[in-house]
Amino acid sequence: MQWNESPLAKAIVLDAEGRHLSPTSEDKARRLVHQGKAELIRSEPLTVRLTYEVQIPATPQPEPLPGDGKRILLHICCAPCATYSVQRLRELGFAVTGFWYNPNVHPFSEHERRRETLAHYAVEIDLPVIWEPGYGVVGYMRAIGGHERYRERCRICYEMRLERTAQVAGDEGFDAFTTTLLISPYQGQDTIRALGEAAGVRHGVRFFFENLRRGWADHFEAVREHELYSQRYCGCLYSEWEALDRSAGTYPREP
Repeated sequence: MQWNESPLAKAIVLDAEGRHLSPTSEDKARRLVHQGKAELIRSEPLTVRLTYEVQIPATPQPEPLPGDGKRILLHICCAPCATYSVQRLRELGFAVTGFWYNPNVHPFSEHERRRETLAHYAVEIDLPVIWEPGYGVVGYMRAIGGHERYRERCRICYEMRLERTAQVAGDEGFDAFTTTLLISPYQGQDTIRALGEAAGVRHGVRFFFENLRRGWADHFEAVREHELYSQRYCGCLYSEWEALDRSAGTYPREP
C-alpha cells in the first residue's frame, strides 16, 4: 500500500461506532492499521476506524447559577449601593428588577435627589424599577417613636422596607427578593438577613442572601464613572445629625 508522507498532517480517527475521536498523526494512524487495530476508510484525507469502541467521558456540565433565570426584586436604598449589587445579582443569573421604597430618608429634598439619581442610573444600565408612590416619612417617624437609638431604630427601618419589598415581590410573582443594604459595612447584616427571611416566609417568597460587602470598595469606581450623587448619611434625621455632629449624646452610637 502506498502512503503519502506528511509528518505534520493529522489523520481523522473514528471508533468502531463511527464517532469522531481526537485526530492523530498520519504515522500513528498507519501503525494502527498495520497492527490490525484499525482499518483504512479513505486516503484523502487520511481516515481510519478503530476496531473497538472507545468510551468517551461525558463533558462535565457547569454548576447551575443561583439565579439561573429567576426573577429577583432588589430593594434599592440609593443608586451608589445599587452599582455592585445589580452587577453581582446579574452575574449570578438573576433577572433583576429594582424597588424604591425608603420612607426613612429625610428631608424630602434628599429623598427626591436620591430617587432621581436612581432613575437616571437605572436607564443607563437598563434596570426596570418599581417605584413606591408617595413619601412615607410620617409612618416611619411614628414607627420609631420611642426607639430613636442607633440600631434600635435601624431594626424598625429595616423591617419596614423589607416587609414592603417582600409583599410586592410576592404579589408580583418574583422568585426572590433582597436589598442593597447588604453592601454597606454600616448596616447590621445579620439583622437584615433575619428580618428578610422572616418577611419572605410571611409573603411566600424567598429572601436571597449574599454578603455584598465584598463589592464595597469596587462600588466607588462605578459611582465615579457614572457621576452618581453620593450621600453623606444613611438617610434618616438621626443619622444625618450623627454624621455631622459626633458629639451628639442623646442617641449615641453603640460600641
